[in-house]
Amino acid sequence: MLLHESLTEQIIGAAIEVHRVLGPGLLESAYEECLCHELNIRGLKFQRQLSVPVRYKEVCLECGYRIDILVEDAIVLELKCVEHIVPVHEAQILTYLKLTGRRVGLILNFHVAVLAQGGIVRKVL
Repeated sequence: MLLHESLTEQIIGAAIEVHRVLGPGLLESAYEECLCHELNIRGLKFQRQLSVPVRYKEVCLECGYRIDILVEDAIVLELKCVEHIVPVHEAQILTYLKLTGRRVGLILNFHVAVLAQGGIVRKVL
């Protein structure tokens, strides 16, 4: 069984619904707004644009990192509107997981024809 499988399935279902209604071609901010609305409809708790400090030698430093959406204080979502997910995007979500102590993250790329086919990457620490 996958870690946070049920929650991940609910999030992916919400993202697919947003993509089904809007399609590709909008700005990331539009997908973020609509996905938050969809998560709310489904009764999921979330935080948007959550600041992530970097801990360096016992000091927390604000370095400008922000998680797009954190769902149920467990799943980190990174939203993208790009041609392809590339290694730097995967490194980004892994960094957010490490910095926050979370274990599961999803990259959701809304710039694809079908979100469920190449638009979702799941990462686990």
